[in-house]
Amino acid sequence: MKADTNEQALLKGLAGNDSRAIDMLYKDNFSIIQTFILNNNGSYDDARDIFQEAMIALYEKAQNESFVLTCQIRTYLYSVCRRLWLKRLQQMGRFSRQVDNLDETVPVEEDLEMHEKRNADFDMMDRALNSLGEPCKSLLEGYYLKKMGMQELAAEFGYTNADNAKNQKYKCLMRLKKLFFTQYNIGE
Repeated sequence: MKADTNEQALLKGLAGNDSRAIDMLYKDNFSIIQTFILNNNGSYDDARDIFQEAMIALYEKAQNESFVLTCQIRTYLYSVCRRLWLKRLQQMGRFSRQVDNLDETVPVEEDLEMHEKRNADFDMMDRALNSLGEPCKSLLEGYYLKKMGMQELAAEFGYTNADNAKNQKYKCLMRLKKLFFTQYNIGE
């Protein structure tokens, strides 16, 4: 019931141009839309444009006092964004299926749950990486995020050769894995 009250407050805030409500809607929902669009042939700018269009649609609906939202705001925004993006893909010739036959709202709860689970796993991995300590954290970031080669890592971290750097990376990865799964099993 509290979530419903909060959602109603956000809608009223949106209708009244309350910047805090608008910021909250962006903060809580944009990343899901961005991920969806980036995973479906889009760019960050596409995600911003589509999300803005959906926010305008929600704003216009919220202005109407007879508007009753029958799902979560997140579900509504995702559904509108998905529909808008599929139409845009079709217009650009990147999507062949007819979009006109889609229902007014597309059921997206499963997509949202999957996305939220993935985000929770990424947060857990980030916490595990931050608790790993140095030099392991920097070594793994160098290899996986900065795409540095073993020779480069050996030079940067003072290992005698690439094989030693590779062995240390493996040990660090095993420690990270242990930290992650300890958190993961506690979280369940």
